[in-house]
Amino acid sequence: MGEVYCATDTNLKRQVAIKALPAAVAADPDRLARFRREAEILVALGHPNIAHIHGLERTAGTTALVMELVEGSTFRERIGRGPIPLDDALTIAKQIAEALEAAHERGIVHRDLKPANIKVQVI
Repeated sequence: MGEVYCATDTNLKRQVAIKALPAAVAADPDRLARFRREAEILVALGHPNIAHIHGLERTAGTTALVMELVEGSTFRERIGRGPIPLDDALTIAKQIAEALEAAHERGIVHRDLKPANIKVQVI
């Protein structure tokens, strides 16, 4: 859906994540509408296990979400390092389940849930 970059919010002096629509689809009205819906949904959820949105920005033909920067590796990267200790696996599973529960309670279904889209902070 987008390309994600680490950036510095120079106004508030904090690290953020910028998720921008790829140039190939940046002018597509359907993709723009979908991107905007994603931002609105994330703002409405406001859950500790879901990245927070700081803003939706448009400039020079680019649309981007300014999001909380979640440190850590992706679940995909963590899986690639080998077996996960049971306590860590249970912590990760619980956090994923709580985030999904919060979304499902609002009628939202994550359509691209995969290890590469999940950040983990356990070792």
